[in-house]
Amino acid sequence: MIRNKPLARPGQAVGLLGGSFDPPHGGHVHITREALKAFGLDRVWWLVSPGNPLKERGPAPLAQRMAAARAVMRHPRVEVTDIEARLGTRATADTLAALRRMYPGVRFVWLMGADNLAQLHRWRNWRQIMESVPVGVLARPGDRISARMSPAARAYAPHRIDGQARHLLGRSAAPAWCFVNVPMVDVSSTQIRARGGWA
Repeated sequence: MIRNKPLARPGQAVGLLGGSFDPPHGGHVHITREALKAFGLDRVWWLVSPGNPLKERGPAPLAQRMAAARAVMRHPRVEVTDIEARLGTRATADTLAALRRMYPGVRFVWLMGADNLAQLHRWRNWRQIMESVPVGVLARPGDRISARMSPAARAYAPHRIDGQARHLLGRSAAPAWCFVNVPMVDVSSTQIRARGGWA
């Protein structure tokens, strides 16, 4: 039994923004607010992960990243959660399967930056992700072309929703994905760590 679960009601469209948030920053806040508007979402959850299997170096302690995320992301329809650690899942596909079992009737939408779409084919069971929930892709600096030409984008090209209909993504059946260009904030966790701005 998972205690203190994030709140969602059947029929709601809930965007899931997963990541190490090491550290969380204004760019995360920006794409979250844009996703709420663009994709017709009722809520967004920040899934602060125990760690990223694709990264060699482990992140800062989870409690530190959770506290920083809650300090930077203040919005009545956004919840910061460590539910992935409490579920014991590491791969996105496993997390999505667990959440869909735990929240029947909730319409989950996986949110990612264009940089993640470019490498999605390296994720474990990436096709399962695309087949289980709609995916909202938000453009970030320098990643637009590589994302649009990526193996995942090409494999699911027939299921792409035009940007003009992006507000329908939260109510669409998978597979469905939408790529939107948003006003960009050029900041990354990597840059912040390199500058020594995060312990």
